Amino acid sequence: MKAFINRSTVSGRVTVPASKSYTIRAIIVAALAKGTSKIINPLYADDTLAVIDVLNNLGVPVIKELDGITVHGGALKTIQADLNCRDSAATLRFMAATCAILPGTSNLVAGPSLAKRPIKPLLDILEEMGARTAFQEGRVTIKGGNLKGGVYEIKGDESSQFVSALLLISPLIGEDVIFQLTGPPRSLPYIKMTLGVMQQFGINIQASEGFTRFTITPQNYRPAQVCIEGDWSSASYLIALGALQGNISVEGLNLLSLQGDKAIVPLLEKMGAYISPGIDSINVKASTLHSLKADMSQCIDLLPTVSILAALASGKSQLKGIARARLKESNRVHAVKKGLKQLGIKVTENDDTIEIEGGKPRGAAIDSFNDHRIAMAFAVLGLKTGEVIIQNAECVSKTYPGFWKAMRQLGGNIRLENE
Repeated sequence: MKAFINRSTVSGRVTVPASKSYTIRAIIVAALAKGTSKIINPLYADDTLAVIDVLNNLGVPVIKELDGITVHGGALKTIQADLNCRDSAATLRFMAATCAILPGTSNLVAGPSLAKRPIKPLLDILEEMGARTAFQEGRVTIKGGNLKGGVYEIKGDESSQFVSALLLISPLIGEDVIFQLTGPPRSLPYIKMTLGVMQQFGINIQASEGFTRFTITPQNYRPAQVCIEGDWSSASYLIALGALQGNISVEGLNLLSLQGDKAIVPLLEKMGAYISPGIDSINVKASTLHSLKADMSQCIDLLPTVSILAALASGKSQLKGIARARLKESNRVHAVKKGLKQLGIKVTENDDTIEIEGGKPRGAAIDSFNDHRIAMAFAVLGLKTGEVIIQNAECVSKTYPGFWKAMRQLGGNIRLENE
């Protein structure tokens, strides 16, 4: 499906969807807790539906109800059927670790995009801990049930999801476990989110001051009721849109959130945007933006959003810490560079830095590479410049199924193919 986007004046109030990252973590932890847990205000999107399906197949009823999700946890068991993780990296990585504590063999299947993303470093650690694993052509096989404690070393520059996956299962191993990172962790906010959710379900982990060493003693998860906060990653597109083209109030946000992508606020303020915080909202008005230099390593999912802002700012922006963006749903460095060049914006890159010369983008057809964050970022730019076509626009359903509806409610002149 294509989205045809025209220049628009936007304004109004919009509530962000619930956090994908918190929803997935809460559902998995609830499944590990013996008893009934309630998850209020979950996100229903492709990624979260993937983890729900996997857990249902593993024998844990995850029931969608009008007021949230009820999880009857504590009775996970392996099955012979394939466990379809779709294109959800968090589902594949977290459930690979979860299956490693279950007696028997599990087969997890990755979607086409996910099959290209790394998982071997996580499987190597699980092997050290006593599991038997295999990965071939998008299929991960885990023979689990015999994990042992000890001290395990993890590379600090690996995906934070590898660390989170190991933390999630570590209290259930039955022996003390220590994870030692070789350097400062990338995407630390996501690790903090994992620790926070675990604490809500009764687990306490000792972390060093720099979050490079984690000490875990045997503990049991306890059922809980949790409410999922709004998603700052999804909010970033709405906030960026307000800064470029309107007066928008983005609601449903926790201003004290651990989510790394709340960095969109200080980044935009650094660019000169007018932003006013409320109790649980952000109000942003159209502003004249100037270039910035920023380290994106702790908020790497913001790269597409900040890149389109840089394309419309005066001067040359420099964004560093971007190397891992090449290992997401698409090679986001390539996707951003290609899209901006098609729009007439000068872009240069090296291994860990991208430089963007602000200008006056022209209309073009943009390949989203079936990546939700590329599609949403360039849609925001399209509402400013006009005459932009987003290809494979349906990919936004991965994390924000209501994105196109929200854009229209704010006044966006958007036509979806075949309407």
